[in-house]
Amino acid sequence: MNNPAHLMQSFCNDSIRERYNVQLSSYELQVLWSVIVSVFLIGGVSGSLIASWLSDRFGRKGALSIGNVCGIVGAVLFMFVRIMNSVELFLLGRVIVGLSGGLATSLVPMYMTEIAPLKLRGAVGVLCQLGITCGVLMGQIAGLETVLGTSESWHIMLASFSPLCLAALLLTVLTLPESPKYLYIIRGEQGKALKELSRLRNMDIMLLQNEIASLQQELATRSANKTWSIKRVLREPTVRLALFLVCLLQFGQQLSGINAVFYYSNTIFLSAGLGIAGAQYATIATGVANMGMAVISVMVMSLFSRRKVLFLSCYLCIGCLLFLKLSIALIHKASFMSWLSTVLVLAYVISYGIGLGPIPYFIGSELFDVGPRPSAMSLGSMFNWGGNFLVGMMFPSLQAAIGSYVFLIFAGCIQILVIINQTYLPETRGRNTTEIAAAMTQGFKSKPNATFAA
Repeated sequence: MNNPAHLMQSFCNDSIRERYNVQLSSYELQVLWSVIVSVFLIGGVSGSLIASWLSDRFGRKGALSIGNVCGIVGAVLFMFVRIMNSVELFLLGRVIVGLSGGLATSLVPMYMTEIAPLKLRGAVGVLCQLGITCGVLMGQIAGLETVLGTSESWHIMLASFSPLCLAALLLTVLTLPESPKYLYIIRGEQGKALKELSRLRNMDIMLLQNEIASLQQELATRSANKTWSIKRVLREPTVRLALFLVCLLQFGQQLSGINAVFYYSNTIFLSAGLGIAGAQYATIATGVANMGMAVISVMVMSLFSRRKVLFLSCYLCIGCLLFLKLSIALIHKASFMSWLSTVLVLAYVISYGIGLGPIPYFIGSELFDVGPRPSAMSLGSMFNWGGNFLVGMMFPSLQAAIGSYVFLIFAGCIQILVIINQTYLPETRGRNTTEIAAAMTQGFKSKPNATFAA
């Protein structure tokens, strides 16, 4: 949306004038554009809230399919925006695509970690972040003026993700197995669950006794409890700490300033003398770096503890933000500062991508048993979208008021995130979710790391 934003704003202005004979002022146009940007986040929050109900009602595959259908419907609406000369279709398409995004950020990490073997759970969970970074990069490329970022094709750019949604829909419906945990514990279809588990592992069921024992243990735990709803998860004291950590990590990920750094990056690259085209390609380079780190983090999650990776990522991000603020303040006093700022932007993206980017998306699947997991993941995703909305609304005003000092606020938010998680976040690598959940049943009185070294 960033590169061709002025083209879409011009369309909205012309459409309102032609259809309603109203000439928008620059302020009114900015308000309308803010609404168009924000409704995507509202759709995301809505998708997050209904994801838990959909995943239990229609299964993980069914809910994922609904999300892909929403994406396709939104893309079709985008294709008709210029033909119908309709700002209303633009808004509706943004809401529906946001709904699709909200469902995806809740459901994909949950599904991936449920079907993954224990030793690969973290690596597989990172794939969600990899998909997001790939999507960001593809969007940056599609938005270039030499690709689809023109006045004649920006609506096609907005719909260019639809082939991926269609492919994902066909793959989900025709090929992917249903989550064995969902079938075994939620649906009570043990025979079908074991059949799907055998197909997933490509092994005879007799060789999967450890996983079957884990399923039986989770089933016994669920049988002793009634159905988990969002309302119950919010009220249940035994999951309060885990829910707090999931929501904090998702919210804190957005308050880390990643979107603000991307926002600032174009200005920094321009000041480095790269030119408009060069700055756009440099911005794409940040997307490549982000995606590259997502690929690397797949291996990192298999080799190192979640806590160590998260804290290392956070401290590196804090250092980059502090030096970035300093370099921006001195950008007009020393010629090399503009290039240092460029390097720091890339360093920040790399530092973020190794831990703070991927871990919040899948940590909920490791902290919760299968019963409360969908509701907890939905609430966590809602906080992620809410944090995104908050930063998007407040950053322009803060940046105008205090300039690059805003990066100190983001650094402070990350430090708070580290302090809290050092005390309460348990190590989850290589541990059963039932064991992890049991260590946090005392809420904030729990000491989940007392018997497990980080």
